[in-house]
Amino acid sequence: MSSTDASISSSSHLLNNATHLDLSHHWVGLLCLTLFCVAYLLVVFEEKTHLRKSKPMLVSAGLIWVFIAFIYGQNDLSHAVKEGIQHSFLEYAALFFFLLVAMTYINAMLERGVFDELRRWLLARGLSYRTLFWSTGWLAFFISPVADNLTTALILCAVVLTVGKDSPGFVAVACVNIVIAANAGGAFSPFGDITTLMVWQKGVLGFWDFLALFLPAVANYVVPAAFMHFSVPVGTPPSDEHSNTDNLMKPGGLIIGALFFATIATAVSFHNFLEIPPVFGMMLGLGYLKIFGYCLQQRSKSKRTVYSTEVPPGHHQKNEFNVFDRIAQAEWDTLFFFYGVILSVGGLSFIGYLSLASEAIYGELGPTFANVLVGLISAVVDNIPVMFAVLSMEPNMSEWQWLLVTLTAGVGGSLLSVGSAAGVALMGQARGYYTFFSHLKWTPVIFLGYLASIGVHYLVSY
Repeated sequence: MSSTDASISSSSHLLNNATHLDLSHHWVGLLCLTLFCVAYLLVVFEEKTHLRKSKPMLVSAGLIWVFIAFIYGQNDLSHAVKEGIQHSFLEYAALFFFLLVAMTYINAMLERGVFDELRRWLLARGLSYRTLFWSTGWLAFFISPVADNLTTALILCAVVLTVGKDSPGFVAVACVNIVIAANAGGAFSPFGDITTLMVWQKGVLGFWDFLALFLPAVANYVVPAAFMHFSVPVGTPPSDEHSNTDNLMKPGGLIIGALFFATIATAVSFHNFLEIPPVFGMMLGLGYLKIFGYCLQQRSKSKRTVYSTEVPPGHHQKNEFNVFDRIAQAEWDTLFFFYGVILSVGGLSFIGYLSLASEAIYGELGPTFANVLVGLISAVVDNIPVMFAVLSMEPNMSEWQWLLVTLTAGVGGSLLSVGSAAGVALMGQARGYYTFFSHLKWTPVIFLGYLASIGVHYLVSY
């Protein structure tokens, strides 16, 4: 080893296997940690700066690995960096394609008017404010395990904004209720949240293991909702002119919904019976949608041919369906944000910071206290990097403890409006009605629900 290599080795505490450097106390490690913190601060203040969250994280991911490669190259260990990047990138690739298929299906159902029809049906019932409060809450709880908590919250917030436009107090408390319910419902399904999906794809928990969190999730939702119920206005909102319109669903909407469930079943079957990564099942499911999209296009073309002499050209184009249009409407900023998070956190783990954090949190505090703390941290810091960090630490925990951290990371974000993607999205959608402080008002009872979910999990599964 040269003198340069020796100096770096001594300051970096070369590990025993001589293929990995501990850079946690090296200037490069400290620089990378600073880069990540600055990037994440820009993510937190996205609403103020109007800088999309993916941009600072993409820069962070690139620079962190560049600095790591620089030091490793001086030690003739470039192959180790290559392996580290490939490991993190493969984890991201599996998550990316899984989410891309799920987002495409959700966008397809949105385009076909499936959720518009649900909204119309709710409005046509003539429900009271309090009934709507509970109806939208329970719908959020049971839709989010399939459609994810963010999409579910946005759909039901549209209902609340429509019926509660004359009652700001109702909109505010109903939005808090939807955020809590969507996050709670997403905790007991691999498809309900990015964190649960990461845990499932990592192989830490099986698909059906998440059902053990159903009752804790119910407790997490019901406890704060019961308190909020008494603040919901009494009476019935005025009827809406759109509530009595005809069916808003375009042809094929229900079939696409059925194909989505078939895709989920395919992914689960691939994982459980063939031991094939579930993302391959999701990609097969995208094939289902593409074939059905072709059938819809052919049907639309035949109708245009039949009616071409009776109606103006383009009249039937609103019913045309193109899968690539739905793919293009995926949440690309979110997908690239995940890339930045996973590659950045993977780099910090490669440096050695996550090993130190694991020893400090799980080694000294113990898994139960540490997992409860993870949930509280996720109220301030997005639960995605928090959960990915936990998975990267690979603490030695029982299945019960892994279920606990999955629960707390999922529902802990409900404590603050900025703690979950659902809360942040609703602050934008219901601007002026649902705010950080309107949510903060209910944080004490949400915290009671957080403690209740942990207690129920202890009673049911321990």
